[in-house]
Amino acid sequence: MVALKTNDYQLIDAKPFAPNLGAEIYGVDLSRDVPDDQFAEIRDAFHKYQVLFFKDQKEIPPEQHVKFGKRFGPLHVHPAAPTMSGHPEIFEIHATKDSKIANGEFWHSDVSCDEKPPLGTMLQIHIAPPCGGDTMFSDMYAAYDGLSDPIKTLVDGLSALHSSEHIYKGRYSDRGKTDADIDCPQAVHPIVRTHPDTGRKSLFVNRTFTTKILGLSDSESDAVLAMLFEHTEHINYQIRFQWTLNDMAFWDNRCCMHRAIWDYWPEERKGRRVTIEGDRPK
Repeated sequence: MVALKTNDYQLIDAKPFAPNLGAEIYGVDLSRDVPDDQFAEIRDAFHKYQVLFFKDQKEIPPEQHVKFGKRFGPLHVHPAAPTMSGHPEIFEIHATKDSKIANGEFWHSDVSCDEKPPLGTMLQIHIAPPCGGDTMFSDMYAAYDGLSDPIKTLVDGLSALHSSEHIYKGRYSDRGKTDADIDCPQAVHPIVRTHPDTGRKSLFVNRTFTTKILGLSDSESDAVLAMLFEHTEHINYQIRFQWTLNDMAFWDNRCCMHRAIWDYWPEERKGRRVTIEGDRPK
């Protein structure tokens, strides 16, 4: 049995959510400027736990949300999704009884179809259903470590195409975005990527965007991807987070996947998300 890690910080309280993934963060007020020394501990915890759940928060003003995100790097603008009026860096997550879709219903890493997929995403929920609307996360470090040595040898040298047209076309038409208003990027990335900050290897494929392994026949690619999707989505690598109003989650797209559960229809769920630019996977 793996022992849970204890809090290693002086200025934040980090409580592990599960043995290998996630931490709840207390003692931080994200509605105000975060002092540099406290920010340094948050950054360290982000690299250690992969996804942070900031608890006991007030609603973060949009300007402050953007400002906090920029401390981790330049912000990413989604190629297709509608953004908040006056704040192009903010993607508003919103599902009602009239919605055609709810964002993130299938396992994915945000916008992995970009040449430089996002480093991470910060989402705060402002309207929550009475129950449901959880978000699941899966640990891609652990998924890579859990492969057998022969399969590691196979996938370590392979790259895959990440496409978005089949996802983004028509997706936001009920929110005023036509196909003429959006981009549908695609990019080739290694199946196994090395995290630029931790140096650890993780799997970088997902059911939403990854469509083809280069150098394999269609049948070979389909078979290997099906195996990898099932493996990365195994319950042993997962956690499931139940939101409380004004919680903010900050996840590392480079080493974990996530999936939003749309089990709350016809109730409403709404939040704001800021996404930080990443680098080209290596």
